[in-house]
Amino acid sequence: MNPPARRRPDLDEDDVRIRPSRSKSRPRSKDRPSHDSAVPGFVLAVDRGRFTVLLDSADAPIWAVKARELGRKGVIVGDRVAVVGESDDLGRIVRLEPRTTVLRRTADDTDPVERVIVANADQLAIVTSVINPEPRPRLIDRTLVAAFDAELTPVLIITKTDLADPSTLVNAYDSLGVDHVAIQRNSDLSELRALLAGHVTVLVGHSGVGKSTLVNALVPDAARITGEVNTVTGRGRHTSTSAVALPLPGGGWIIDTPGIRSFGLAHVDAGRILGTFPDLQEGTTECPRACSHDEAECGLDDWVAQGKAGSGGEARLDSLRRLIRSMGATDE
Repeated sequence: MNPPARRRPDLDEDDVRIRPSRSKSRPRSKDRPSHDSAVPGFVLAVDRGRFTVLLDSADAPIWAVKARELGRKGVIVGDRVAVVGESDDLGRIVRLEPRTTVLRRTADDTDPVERVIVANADQLAIVTSVINPEPRPRLIDRTLVAAFDAELTPVLIITKTDLADPSTLVNAYDSLGVDHVAIQRNSDLSELRALLAGHVTVLVGHSGVGKSTLVNALVPDAARITGEVNTVTGRGRHTSTSAVALPLPGGGWIIDTPGIRSFGLAHVDAGRILGTFPDLQEGTTECPRACSHDEAECGLDDWVAQGKAGSGGEARLDSLRRLIRSMGATDE
């Protein structure tokens, strides 16, 4: 037997719940919050969408995430940012400050996608060993091109000098005016510390050259993992997996980066490289149109032969052409 039907009460429009429209309940505006109370900070590391940030007003870093209003803007190591809600060791990055410099590379010379490595550095230290593994001059040259393009001051750090004479390598870069420091295991690092003090220096080098060992010596509590060189291939294995900024005891920062095996320069215009050779630039007025400055008709040869580039003009021209060639050569 079916139960008796319930009698529904009389209803009118006041008894019907009307769901308010989204536009009325959540008004939208193009005006963004100013975040006047945001605290400035420095990005030390990036890990899958989480950022380690050292606030200017704090002694210890905090975790932070990127605010939605930043959209697709990427945040990288070295960035200056503004953070809110930092009271519980977790903040929100709400503003990305303008960058003074950007070091970038591409996967290869045909890849149109630029990979931004570090922001706001003012020095680039190229770390290379004199042996085990052997120096890779073309990779060094290409890294120098990236430094000149980013307007970073290059420094050459030569490791393992107790195993072989570094003079050949040093002489190859004398004409470029690149400062260099030759070091060996357990050697005095006072000269290198003086060169790095007060600067934000990014360290770049291929695997196995002793970069992590060097970082551990400069920053004793860095605890960077070190590795051995493969005796068959002569290459090191990657031990640093991500870039990280570390404070130097004497002031300044070093940014350690993973070991590289290539340095694509698809983003670099060869004309910018010439701009780093002001002693040769005037001589290009005699060059044919669209001169690559590495061809038989180049006017720089006569310019240098006449002594107008100074006593070191020939070596400087050789260096310029070597860098230009490196943009179209492999890193090996």
